[in-house]
This record gives sequence, C-alpha cells and structure tokens, in this order.
Amino acid sequence: MTRLVVCLLLAPVLALSMTDDPLLFPKDSYVEETRTVRTSSGERQVTVHAYRHLPYVANPVDRDYQSLDVTVPVRVDGRPVDATRAPILMGIGVGGYLSVRNAGGGAAGGRMGAPPAGRGIGAPGVAAGISRNTDLALAAGYVVVSPGCRGRDNRAADGTYYGKAPAAIVDLKAAVRYIRHNAGVMPGNPDWIVTTGVSAGGALSALLGASGNSVLYDAYLEEAGAAAGGDAVFASADFCPIMDLDHADMAYEWMYGAVPTRSGVVNQELSRQLKDAFAAHQASLKIQGKGGFGILTADNYGAYLLETYLVPSANKYMRALTEEQRTAYLARNPWLAWSDKGAGFSFTDYVAHVGRMKGLPAFDDFDMRQPEPSLFGNKTTGARHFTAFSLRHATGDPNAAIDGELRMVVNLMNPMYFIGQDNKGIAGHWWIRMGTSDNHTSLTVIGNLAASLENRHKDVNARLYWDAGHGADEDAEDFIAWIGTITGFAGRR
Repeated sequence: MTRLVVCLLLAPVLALSMTDDPLLFPKDSYVEETRTVRTSSGERQVTVHAYRHLPYVANPVDRDYQSLDVTVPVRVDGRPVDATRAPILMGIGVGGYLSVRNAGGGAAGGRMGAPPAGRGIGAPGVAAGISRNTDLALAAGYVVVSPGCRGRDNRAADGTYYGKAPAAIVDLKAAVRYIRHNAGVMPGNPDWIVTTGVSAGGALSALLGASGNSVLYDAYLEEAGAAAGGDAVFASADFCPIMDLDHADMAYEWMYGAVPTRSGVVNQELSRQLKDAFAAHQASLKIQGKGGFGILTADNYGAYLLETYLVPSANKYMRALTEEQRTAYLARNPWLAWSDKGAGFSFTDYVAHVGRMKGLPAFDDFDMRQPEPSLFGNKTTGARHFTAFSLRHATGDPNAAIDGELRMVVNLMNPMYFIGQDNKGIAGHWWIRMGTSDNHTSLTVIGNLAASLENRHKDVNARLYWDAGHGADEDAEDFIAWIGTITGFAGRR
C-alpha cells in the first residue's frame, strides 16, 4: 500500500471570485506529500504537490463526482523533478460502471498494479510488491490525474437518476478538456494524455481513446459546462475492458456456449441463436487479423486467438518456470502439451480449462440484474434492455426494437462504434491487456479491438497474461516505460 506523509499545507488559495474562469487550475493551492513507491529495483521516495477536488465542469450536477485530483511529482529520492511538460496519466477508477466519488480524499485511481486474480503473488510473471501504475508514473516523473465521474448508481433525493449512460464518458471527456484548457498553467503536457483503467474503467479508457473530438457528445458537454476544445487523447491503456456491450452476449456464447456453469449448461437453443448472430456480426466487420492471418470470422477466430495470443502467452509463462515447476504444472493440466517447440493445446480444451462464469445472456440478462442494463437506464428508469435479442425475449414480441434514443446512447458507450466509423480523433497508441483465465467477457472483444486498430495503422501493444484473471496487470513497469518511449519523455529527462 502507498504510504502518505503530509508535509506542508500552503495557505494561499486561489478564490474563484478573483477570476472570470471557473475552470482555471489553482496552481498555488496544493498539499505537499511524500509517498513510498515500490519498484522492482527497490523503494523510491516521491514528493508530490497534490491538488484535490477540482471541479472540471462549470455546471456540475454533483461536484462530489464531477471533480478531479492532480498529483505532480516535484522530487524523487530528494532530487528535483521538472514535470512541466511531462506525460499525464489519467487513472480511471470505475468498476462495474458505478460512480467514482472524488470528494473526501480523492478519486480511487483504479486498481492498476493490483495482484492479478487467479494466480498468487510470487508466481512467474508476477511482479511481487510493485506499486500500482499511477504511483509508478509519479516515480517516473509523470503527472497523474484521478477524476471522479458519475455512474449508473447515482440517484437524487427525488428518486431520479443522474449518472446513467452516457454520463461517465461525458464526465471523463470534460476532465480531458479541463487538462487541455489549463495548458501552460497546470503541470504536464496536454498533448501526452494517456488514459488507463480496469474492467469498466478499461472500457471507458478505450472509449476515450476511440471517440476523441466526436461531435456526438457536444450537446452533453455544453450542458455540463465543459471547457471548449478537444478531448482526444494521445494513448489508451485498457485492462480487461468490458466493452462492445451490444455484441458481448453474442461473443460470450461463441466462446462459452457449450461450457456448463455451476448450475449446468445454458439453454442451447438460445445460445445457438446468439452464436449465429455473432457469426453474422463478425463477418460484417471485415477485420483483418494480425500477421496476414486474413479476415477474422467465427470459424477461424479460435485458431487466430491460439496463434496470436494464447500460445505465445503460454510459452512465456512455461519458459519462466523451473523444470520442477513445469513438471508439476503439466501434471495439473494434462490438456496442455509441452515440447522444445513450446506449448500445444486446442482452443476447445483451453475454454474448458477456463470455464464459464456468466449465465445467458451474459450482459443484457433477461432479469436485468447485471450491471449493463442498469447502465442503460435513464432519468426515471433504473434499467433497460439494450439489445433486440433480450428485449424480444423479455416482452414476447418478436418485432420489438430498441428505440432510436437508446440506440444512440449504446453507440456513445462503444469504442468499436467509433473505430468502425474511422473517427479522426482515435488515439495513436494503445496498450491492451487481459488474463487468459478472465471469463468476464469473450477474448474476441480484445481481439477485435486490437486488430481493428491495427487495420487503421495505430500502434498497438496487446498481450494476454497466462492463467491470470480479471484485473491482472503483470508488467506495470513495462507500461510506464512504454509511456516514456512513445512520448519521447524518457530520453529528455
């Protein structure tokens, strides 16, 4: 855990009444703190200037959520740091599409750097005791921004909801605009904003990366009082993103349809219908696989995942084991073969090894108990079906359709929509990670995200962590170094 030591509270506070700009960064109002950051080479003492609870919109619905923290490193191990033009890492602390409260100690900043699920600290490939990404960023001399944002759970005293989609992405875009609005006043380079998040936070990070400067959000941003200007980001880091929600049920059945849950096998006729829908949808995308693989289809996707992600991940893991450890692992996992050439296994055996986590449908479930139907509620409705498949099943009307207003909101929450439109504001650099034992969504979600970006000539660094579960981050220091490389900041310090 990060240790905080409050050293000095500067008395002068910039009063908003002294300026006509309600979104001006208060550069002289901060708390000085010293943090202990754990790295693979030992502990580092990082002294920072911490700016707390800064509203990033002029007309907040709830300032406790629509505000952010800015943390600026000023000394590392006693040596001065100049973060004036440093990269800015925005840590998105959203989980389950719930709100992130910024008041009273700041936003959570996400789970980046947390021990991966499904495998213990100390296992090969896991950096034991390493601090989370945002703290490692401070030790590298980067500025860290931790925004709060509204979420599907926000509810006013009168019972109305004020955080349903697209509130979260609107808030995060407003936070990006706040940074850019304060260029030259707030430390950090607004041309080097890198977003990062886990799960729903990873999806929102991907959405920020894909939807930059889209005019489709302008009315929402204007209503909130967001700063004028662009909201495109330089790079997006997405850890196990729960995204492409309107096609996620299809993809989940393609991957896990025949695998039983603890309650048994799901309805195979409904599963088949969703699998068929996935096949048609995937064919319509016309995404070229990496390395000249060809067009990705429902028929060849298993082979593509094996070749591109799964076997390389298994090889990396297995080669890091001692002979004794490898023998014991193979004894526990007879479905996996090992030779001098590397790992060998079928996609079917791999999926059976991982197992199915969710029921049918996995996201837009018929009873609307999953987070996603709640995300797509509105001001007066707690949850709504957002796919035609679930709406028709729930209503018994074979012709039921999602209305146009909700259809647009679903698009506004999907990074793949903007990538498919070849949005001009797509980030140029992408870091994508997921554990191979993460059964929260289909691996095709990651595969399509990475390949569609590569098809548009973006710089994509994507890989899977073997046997790791949801929320895994096994190469946090490599991620921080990657930021230094793509920005050129590492060579300038």
